[in-house]
Amino acid sequence: MSIIFVENLGKTYSVAVKNPGIKGTLSHFFNRTYRQVEAVKNISFTINPGEMVGFLGANGAGKTTTLKMLTGLIHPSAGTVRIAGSIPFRRQPQFLQKTSLVMGQKQQLLWDLPALDSLRINAAVYKIPDKIFQQRLQELSEMLSIEEKLTQPVRKLSLGERMKAELLAALLHHPQVLFLDEPTLGLDVNAQGAVREFLRDYNQRYEATILLTSHYMADITALCKRVLLIHQGQLIYDGSLEEIVERFAPYREVNIELANPLSPNELGHYGDVEAIEGQAVRFLVKRENLTTMIAKILAQLEVVDLNVTDPPIEEVIGRLFQTGNI
Repeated sequence: MSIIFVENLGKTYSVAVKNPGIKGTLSHFFNRTYRQVEAVKNISFTINPGEMVGFLGANGAGKTTTLKMLTGLIHPSAGTVRIAGSIPFRRQPQFLQKTSLVMGQKQQLLWDLPALDSLRINAAVYKIPDKIFQQRLQELSEMLSIEEKLTQPVRKLSLGERMKAELLAALLHHPQVLFLDEPTLGLDVNAQGAVREFLRDYNQRYEATILLTSHYMADITALCKRVLLIHQGQLIYDGSLEEIVERFAPYREVNIELANPLSPNELGHYGDVEAIEGQAVRFLVKRENLTTMIAKILAQLEVVDLNVTDPPIEEVIGRLFQTGNI
């Protein structure tokens, strides 16, 4: 049975329209008019317990609006949402106990106090007994490698340390469903890797369900086998990352290093030449012709090294967002 159920979910905002100048200002004040903006349009999907799913879209596509509806922060205009058996916008205690939201650009920790003080406040809010609180605190802080930083004021922590503390605070009550909105935003490469490793371990250890949005494709490729793509408020894809590449990237990249440099004319009949730098050549070859073309290259050219890769997933997904359809 799915732990996240979304059917025909929609959100429409009424936005005031104001013309420029004094006349427009007076008209806006005495006779205000509105236009309707559909931020999310009839999206439907389900997520099973223990799944880690990526939620992708360009800026303004409707990702954060959707997350806010799933977490009960805003009321949907249409459709049905059930999270762990509860309706989010009712904000019932059983729902709040089972879910948590982490936003990379927001913080819940008190700025001037040690993170440990904020964690104690969270434990009191969720009515976590002290013994259990200490056990979870030790376990999660060890997983996050942040034990020695919890007694420092939050303002003195690095961005990466602060995000680890935010994750600890969000997971202290062991939620079944975790919503993550840009959790690695602004972090350096090492901090991003540490957060990814923690999320992977946490998902495997506690079988928590995680819905993750990120503009860093490395987060998605490292953690999520399944992705949801949203474009202009509409869900345009629900499936695996591998299938995206297979369906929407009909070419493979073939990179070779030659013993001797050759001209583009001499290389043109082996594939579409993308780049030549000295003795290094990059081809684009159709997937169905890949085996035959590689055999031809190896038989007819003096090849020192050869390697075949898929095009970068960022490019594939970027093209999908540009076209807006599957």
